[in-house]
Amino acid sequence: MADDDTEELRIEQANREREEREAARDSDLPAEGRAHERRADKAAYLREKLAERAESEERVDDES
Repeated sequence: MADDDTEELRIEQANREREEREAARDSDLPAEGRAHERRADKAAYLREKLAERAESEERVDDES
């Protein structure tokens, strides 16, 4: 089982990604939209890394 903190962080990043993508769609200025897209991309990257961390934690637990 993955650490609770890791799971909470993964969920937080998924929510942040969704919110930033919505903000990018709703933005009136192109530069503002690009900034929201970059933030969404960063949140997606962090979410993926946290998923990898959770998998690693699960492998360690299985080996114990």
